Amino acid sequence: MSISVLVLTLDEERNLGRCLEALRWCDDVVVLDSFSADATEAIAKGYGVRFEQRRFDHYAGQRNFGLNGIPYRNPWVLMVDADEVVTPPLVAEMRTAVAAAASDTVLYRLRRKDFFLGRWIKRSSGYPTWFGRLARVGRVRVEREVNEEYIADGQVGLLQEHLQHYPFNKGFAAWIDKHNRYSTMEAQALLGQAPLARFRWRDLFSRDPAERRASLKALLYALPGRPLLVFAYLYLVRGGFLDGRAGLVFSLLRSGYEFLIDCKVLEGRLKARSLPL
Repeated sequence: MSISVLVLTLDEERNLGRCLEALRWCDDVVVLDSFSADATEAIAKGYGVRFEQRRFDHYAGQRNFGLNGIPYRNPWVLMVDADEVVTPPLVAEMRTAVAAAASDTVLYRLRRKDFFLGRWIKRSSGYPTWFGRLARVGRVRVEREVNEEYIADGQVGLLQEHLQHYPFNKGFAAWIDKHNRYSTMEAQALLGQAPLARFRWRDLFSRDPAERRASLKALLYALPGRPLLVFAYLYLVRGGFLDGRAGLVFSLLRSGYEFLIDCKVLEGRLKARSLPL
């Protein structure tokens, strides 16, 4: 097998066992931990994987260290979060892809299925979103502190199989805490940036799904009433109502996350002008 695996963790005792169980096909798994306070380290060592620790600064820094600061046995590394599961069909597709990859192919993007309240929320999750995950070692770097962007110095391919993602497995409180941190990072990235600085009309029609998503996101951040627009888009336009109660709850949570970003941007602008909140 020519693929190593990198798993990022912070207090993932609820998720890590299932994640690592699905990685038994791999002969080189590295858990990069941000100094967890629970049983994450014990679980990782119980599976016999390599265990590294680095103090967390932001997601781009952590992934860049994982991609370029750790030696691997294999020329490719798959990046997995602890709340994700690698399926056998995905393993088979990755094997085929890297075996046939041209020398200038350095990154593969893939999609994931988000599960909530016992079902795949295909519509309300905004599926499909493509993520850079399978990288040739030393050929990819990561930008943006949150909702990262993967910069490849070669060609990018697409895989058709999916990761399975269980974002609520640690409970609502953990999801809210995580997205509270995300919203702070997103607000900091937006402060001082012109509303349409990252928007280009032509990217809306790009053949690259990552470029289309980035352009749509940049446009959305410039529109008034964005949290309501996000809810309407996920629940009505994308058909989240067909996902039942899970679709409604998730669409509301996503809208609330966008509202937090707007609140923190407002707070930052007021502080910059020495005005009270």
